[in-house]
Amino acid sequence: MQSSLLENKISIVTGGNGGIGLGIAEGLALQGSTVIIAARNNTKNISALDKLKDINGKCESFELDVNNEDTIKSLVEFVIKKFGKIDILVNNAGITRRSDEPHLLSKNDWKDVLDTNLNSIHDITSNIFPHMKKNKSGKIINIGSMMSIFGTGYASAYAASKGGVVQYTKSCAVAWAKYNVQVNSILPGWIVTEMTDGFKSKFPERYAMIIERTPAERWGVPKDLAGTAVFLSSELSDFVTGTSIAVDGGYSVW
Repeated sequence: MQSSLLENKISIVTGGNGGIGLGIAEGLALQGSTVIIAARNNTKNISALDKLKDINGKCESFELDVNNEDTIKSLVEFVIKKFGKIDILVNNAGITRRSDEPHLLSKNDWKDVLDTNLNSIHDITSNIFPHMKKNKSGKIINIGSMMSIFGTGYASAYAASKGGVVQYTKSCAVAWAKYNVQVNSILPGWIVTEMTDGFKSKFPERYAMIIERTPAERWGVPKDLAGTAVFLSSELSDFVTGTSIAVDGGYSVW
């Protein structure tokens, strides 16, 4: 493999076995990083790992439940034992639950979304950061959403969690800049993934409205996130921290 931006870097991507996570994982691997896919569906992990190993044969996968701190600790121990360090963390794992209006969302659904999308980021980051601090170097990328910016009546917990991601990113960036650890977030726009599968057929009018509002005149695909993730993972962004970058084809400009 030719020398590249992330040569010899060790990356963890949660929820990296599909969709945006896999698109980012492939981008990091193409730039030379050894990527560890960490997600709960091990069948999907193995399938995704096959794709990554075609790019970088050193990549690994790990069965991770982001809401279980024991498996988080096991992941960190596995990576440190095998590779000796963690250079890059991409907190991507996420879910959504919908209701016609916010008050109709059940308490359990609210809790599940906040636990997976926000609380788990704190748990994972808190376990990995000490290794970055020790090495006086690290890149943390938290995946937000357009809902970090805009509200939505049908996905209130998702919007609340993604808004929290941005503020948590800023807090960590302020605290850890002195250790040469940069913390940023990416805000994907409307991306074709399993989470949005069937959106066009179920909500044709809203789909058309999204296309009309997006200057790029299309939905994004997972690989559209790769370039921004590579930038935020590399030394090119060493003076960039606490920022949120929208990758949305211009949707949020209006």
